Amino acid sequence: MDSLRPYRSFVSYIDRSREYYAAQGYSKPYAWAHHDYVPFTPLLKPLSQCRVGLVTTAGRTGAEGMIGAGRMKRDPFAQPTDPPPKSLFTDDLSWDKKATHTDDVDSFLPVNRLAELAAGGRIGSASPRFYGVPTDYSQNRTSNDAAPRILEWCREDGLDAVLLSAL
Repeated sequence: MDSLRPYRSFVSYIDRSREYYAAQGYSKPYAWAHHDYVPFTPLLKPLSQCRVGLVTTAGRTGAEGMIGAGRMKRDPFAQPTDPPPKSLFTDDLSWDKKATHTDDVDSFLPVNRLAELAAGGRIGSASPRFYGVPTDYSQNRTSNDAAPRILEWCREDGLDAVLLSAL
């Protein structure tokens, strides 16, 4: 921090994101998603009766999650919550890697905490799977491909609520 300033100055997340994507070689500036209609709805039953699932923006580990050296596939995926994943691929995602890490999966994908909430009766049950939508520059692919696929899996698993745990 600049020693001449006795206070913090803000960092524009929007400007930083645009600069980041420009540095990655994208020719169009990043355009933030905007939706006139958002299909959120109140729960139709008490949380203690709901089946709850998790969605992450991290990627799968192992060969099925990779497309090359250190690069993850951007395809949506569903993976069993039992056993919980020991790790997920986050190396090519951006966050303050000096201030935190993703070595503890529960810090960004609380699969174990959700199971504890179900065991304690706070929620009805936890989904047998969690879902991944790795961060993607393309809003069209996210809206038109990934979101409908995740919704399909959520319906297959009988979910009443979903928590998005983004990095």
